[in-house]
Amino acid sequence: MKFVTAIIKPFKLDEVREALSAIGVQGITVTEVKGFGRQKGHTELYRGAEYVVDFLPKVKLEAAVKAEQIDQVIEAIEKSASTGKIGDGKIFVFDLEQVVRIRTGETGDDAL
Repeated sequence: MKFVTAIIKPFKLDEVREALSAIGVQGITVTEVKGFGRQKGHTELYRGAEYVVDFLPKVKLEAAVKAEQIDQVIEAIEKSASTGKIGDGKIFVFDLEQVVRIRTGETGDDAL
């Protein structure tokens, strides 16, 4: 099993969710986050004063998937989240040792 975390632009969330649903990913967790990478934020004008926005709004998407699905999941996120511009985000993949469904006690792939 694998645990996938993707940091994407907020307006791409619906496209990514649809792409993941289409390949059979049944559950995701989404969190609104702020951060920066190579972009290093940007400058905005507010009431005539310039100020620097260091942390940009992003969406953190998390999903536990079967190991054999991981290539499909990465490809789906990559294609649906891409704008071709700086700040599109990153995908992180971790090994997932164990999953337990609390309601039924199922473990492993059955719990996904």
